[in-house]
Amino acid sequence: MTVLVWLGVAALGGVGAVARVVGAHAVTARAGGEPMLGTLAINVAGAFVLGILAGAHVGGDALLLAGTATLGSFTTFSGWMLESLRAGVARRGGAVALNLGGSLALGLAAVALGHALGTAL
Repeated sequence: MTVLVWLGVAALGGVGAVARVVGAHAVTARAGGEPMLGTLAINVAGAFVLGILAGAHVGGDALLLAGTATLGSFTTFSGWMLESLRAGVARRGGAVALNLGGSLALGLAAVALGHALGTAL
């Protein structure tokens, strides 16, 4: 891997992280302040785009830069888990179940739809 690719990973990782914060906050604000919905929207969007890349058979440095660096920092597993924990501590069992199950179902659907779209390109 070249130094240029490493620099690209660093730069695009930063871009993805900033886009996640901005996007999640925008969705959360529109959804009445529920952070789980912002994280859900970001994770589903990231899964969709990653599905497109996989379906289009993007590989090598392009996949590293777009998939790992950008989308890896754009989506957030740790935020998803923290929000689930906070809902559990607050004894919001329905919210926990919906956040965990809904995120998995919507994420799988999004990556499958993205993959189909990427394959068609």
